[in-house]
Amino acid sequence: MSVNQQAHTGPPYGQPQPGYPGYQQPAYGGQPLPGVPQSQYGAYNGPMPGYQQPAPPQGYFPSLGFPSKGSPVSLNSDTSSLAPNFIGSLRAPPTPGAPPPASGASLPSGHVAYSQFGHGDVQNGIPASAAPMQRPPASQPFLPGSALTPVSQTSTFQQYGPPPASVQQLSNHMTGMTIGSTTASGPPPAGLGYGPPTSVPPVSGSFSATGSGLYTPYTASQGPPPTSMSQGLPLAQPPFPGQPISTQRLPTQVPGFAPPPSSTGIGPSSYPPTTGAPRPPTMPGPPLPGQAVAGPPTSQPNHVSSPPPPSTMAGPHPGPPMSGLHGPPPPTHPPQPGYQMQQNGSFGQVRGPQPNYGGAYPGTPNYGSQPGPPPPPKRLDPDSIPSPIQVIEDDRSNRGSEPFVTGVRGQVPPLVTTNFLVKDQGNASPRYIRCTSYNIPCTSDMAKQSQVPLAAVIKPLATLPPEETLPYLVDHGESGPVRCNRCKAYMCPFMQFIEGGRRFQCCFCSCVTEVPPHYFQHLDHTGKRVDFYDRPELSLGSYEFLATVDYCKNNKFPSPPAFIFMIDVSYNAVKSGLVRLICEELKSLLDYLPREGNMEESAIRVGFVTYNKVLHFYNVKSSLAQPQMMVVSDVADMFVPLLDGFLVNVNESRTVIASLLDQIPEMFADTRETETVFAPVIQAGLEALKAAECAGKLFIFHTSLPIAEAPGKLKNRDDKKLINTDKEKTLFQPQTSFYNNLAKDCVAQGCCVDLFLFPNQYLDVATLGVVTYQTGGSIYKYAYFQLETDQDRFLNDLRRDVQKEVGFDAVMRVRTSTGIRATDFFGAFYMSNTTDVEMAGLDCDKTITVEFKHDDKLSEDSGALLQCALLYTSCAGQRRLRIHNLSLNCCTQLADLYRNCETDTLINYLAKYAYRGVLGSPVKTVRDALINQCAQILACYRKNCASPSSAGQLILPECMKLLPVYLNCVLKSDVLQPGPEVTTDDRAYIRQLVTSMDVAETNVFFYPRLLPLTKADVDSDALPAAIRNSEERLSKGDIYLLENGLNIFVWVGVNVQQGLIQNLFGVSSFSQISNTLSTLPVLENPFSKKVRSVVDMLQVQRSRYMKLIIVKQEDKLEMLFKHFLVEDKSLSGGASYVDFLCHMHKEIRQLLS
Repeated sequence: MSVNQQAHTGPPYGQPQPGYPGYQQPAYGGQPLPGVPQSQYGAYNGPMPGYQQPAPPQGYFPSLGFPSKGSPVSLNSDTSSLAPNFIGSLRAPPTPGAPPPASGASLPSGHVAYSQFGHGDVQNGIPASAAPMQRPPASQPFLPGSALTPVSQTSTFQQYGPPPASVQQLSNHMTGMTIGSTTASGPPPAGLGYGPPTSVPPVSGSFSATGSGLYTPYTASQGPPPTSMSQGLPLAQPPFPGQPISTQRLPTQVPGFAPPPSSTGIGPSSYPPTTGAPRPPTMPGPPLPGQAVAGPPTSQPNHVSSPPPPSTMAGPHPGPPMSGLHGPPPPTHPPQPGYQMQQNGSFGQVRGPQPNYGGAYPGTPNYGSQPGPPPPPKRLDPDSIPSPIQVIEDDRSNRGSEPFVTGVRGQVPPLVTTNFLVKDQGNASPRYIRCTSYNIPCTSDMAKQSQVPLAAVIKPLATLPPEETLPYLVDHGESGPVRCNRCKAYMCPFMQFIEGGRRFQCCFCSCVTEVPPHYFQHLDHTGKRVDFYDRPELSLGSYEFLATVDYCKNNKFPSPPAFIFMIDVSYNAVKSGLVRLICEELKSLLDYLPREGNMEESAIRVGFVTYNKVLHFYNVKSSLAQPQMMVVSDVADMFVPLLDGFLVNVNESRTVIASLLDQIPEMFADTRETETVFAPVIQAGLEALKAAECAGKLFIFHTSLPIAEAPGKLKNRDDKKLINTDKEKTLFQPQTSFYNNLAKDCVAQGCCVDLFLFPNQYLDVATLGVVTYQTGGSIYKYAYFQLETDQDRFLNDLRRDVQKEVGFDAVMRVRTSTGIRATDFFGAFYMSNTTDVEMAGLDCDKTITVEFKHDDKLSEDSGALLQCALLYTSCAGQRRLRIHNLSLNCCTQLADLYRNCETDTLINYLAKYAYRGVLGSPVKTVRDALINQCAQILACYRKNCASPSSAGQLILPECMKLLPVYLNCVLKSDVLQPGPEVTTDDRAYIRQLVTSMDVAETNVFFYPRLLPLTKADVDSDALPAAIRNSEERLSKGDIYLLENGLNIFVWVGVNVQQGLIQNLFGVSSFSQISNTLSTLPVLENPFSKKVRSVVDMLQVQRSRYMKLIIVKQEDKLEMLFKHFLVEDKSLSGGASYVDFLCHMHKEIRQLLS
């Protein structure tokens, strides 16, 4: 909520109450009112870890507001205009029926207003009465970091829990409040979760729309929750019988009180709900004679006129103020008749004096309105808009301590950035499946209306932390797994046993199936089988079955897979030292091939090929004294010249292999061959696997565009002139269909291709990557490879790639319960029909994203179910089925959908959708479609879930408040908006990479993590707290680390202390730091150890080894670094976060009008 929004007090809330103990209610000038003790707390500035935020009563919608571009906002009977998460008003046409603005009032001098568009005829609230109110003095004390809200009233506390009826009616008047969680009676996990379990919804978040108010999730003024409009209470109903208030405008303030600020547009109460503090209901009093009714605050420019709230804790709060400011509360100024309380934080500078602003404050109350000069324009304060850092921190503090237990249907898991343990009690862990929403619309009409894509990001072989148990392997013997007769779904916790356990009803298609005699078991008094807890498939969300021979190719069990290493030995590869490096590394790496848990040695066999224009096969049979080389120069018709001795067991042939790896660099040391082939290399590996009748993986190390005469020959078609034209899409498409056909053959054999590229110029990743992509493999790219700087990264990637868990010859199918079905798939795989995702190899880092559409109605009672079944061959050659089940809630109210969305997963899906879109549409079309879809998602929320309020406010759902900032990052990414330095190959590479990324990887890829290293505590293991991705957050005297999953930048400011430079880099001054370092020097001092341990911690978390780049401030590399400061404008034309928010608001308003 914007902390700086003035409250727009609804009728019931306008009157002050007798002071509550512990709260100061300053009279004019900040003196405490008589009889009200001073509060011991400073201004509230966000939830403190560990405090639970109580849940709002039933029927509330979280939403977010932002300062918007000042718009005239006149609210007639929608008395409350501030929605939670309200961002201020953007310029809009005055609401029909609004009273005319009072003239003659002007901004106080010294207060800044701001708007890119100017306010023009801004009319704030209802017209001022004859005696315009005074503005407070410009030189008011202002506490930086606090929200600028006049808070001089504690009168707006509400107790929690469903409020009494009268209070509920009141809250209707305050619609702006929309707190967003319907179902709740208990306190939610404190802080903004992206969605605690439905039973415990989060209160809606907030952010201050002003000055230097830190972005605080539950801002300094969370008002009483309004009841949702769906309760049907008429807006214009007087709060209590017998107390008419015309058109439900706000009741007047008692002299000496300011209306409470509503933060982020949350109705008039200005105090954060805090635990342990019941909020007494407010009792409105009748307006006093002669006092004008103050109107709702509406879009005002960013004046610094209202001071921060004095004490804004609700109730005597145990403990210190929550990340608040300490110190005496600043004075607040009460409204005088006719003065509209200002809400600070609209976007845009003001044109001329504004109606409804009191005159500048000369020092004594001056009741005439004297126009003051218009203030200079001021940019919207970035602290007043939703901060990813704040959301991540809140989720960590609220949800990181408790294990996530999966027993309840439709629970939204903690964010991917939170460290948490998972206890499987019937639904798959979020490490395996994450959804865009955990509460899906019952009908397709509702889904179309909201435009929220229903998708699941599935990572079937995800690695679990050591504290969690791996899926159990269940062996049902020769009969195989128990399945539904009709839809073939596998036995799972949601199947219903009937007739004493003799039959079961399928939870997916409702068909009844006989229980096989060997599987029969009696039921207990609740209808559960007695062996419920002994069988993983009845009690857990994820488990494995041993597959029978019926699940194997040609009805015979598979052989263990093979790894074939195929090394480019052309001039570039040899000269750069690459060939020698690979051969040296393989000698030791072959001892670390993947193996089943308890096996002594790996069952995987290995083979070796080298190539340039021709291919060289090696016989490394254990009985040979020396390896033998066989050359195949007829690359047009590839065959494997030997069967016996090509694929061998590492231990048996160890000496021959070592001898070969020693000889290869020497054999080709003097080569002059610069041309290479590529497709025949893949064909050779494929033929070798076919001959050995096994699946496997090819590790291809390749350096240049394959221009030698051979199948799959390519030409250089790189053309920067195509960017931003209709032909740009051809840059992402393969040059020839040859590789698509080759990929299809590879998938049929279970031949997965991993590609390590070392280009010095254009290499056509879009074409070379086709086979890798469609077989489920990985691409690694090291442009301008240099031994000294890139060796570590390449060797770490290679080690991890060879050692990681892989399933071969994999087929995945996703079944759903009646009502929805899987319609679209994204990822690195091949599909020969509409349901089966086929992958020659699937490793523990790859995800498959599945989109669902309705084909019937769903019911709220039964919810919706997904079952992902993956059939694969393990690295020991065992055929297995891995099953993941997930149950979701279904809703008939859009609010429930918006309350249970997961923005990180939504962005993961949208990025993949857009990255596929560039293959067939101009990039601009794809970008516009993304913006339009997100605007529709937010407009639908605004229209159907947020309380009625002025069009000038931007209101965002609580769990989607980061959608604009993250979406902007996707739009500015190299694929959709390349800068001049981004190569065509880079774009194709990133496009393929992102398509199979999981949610944690896309999160840090699009919004990188920025850590202030100089703030790191050298005595603790913890990472320093992250900061927002903007240049204005960097200080010249500090050192920062930025990581995005592919690179780690260490940025050194020009004014960093010499001692720090000495400790970290081992040189005595800034000018001596070398920016060619690829690793930090190992120095024996606490700071060096701490920074290196931070880098190591980050490297372990990512699936690829990140390249370390040292960036000195004002150095040429700084431009590259700034490209990742994603909240700022980008050189390639991408908008800053603030500007994009304005643009989104404009789009939403166009849709609403």
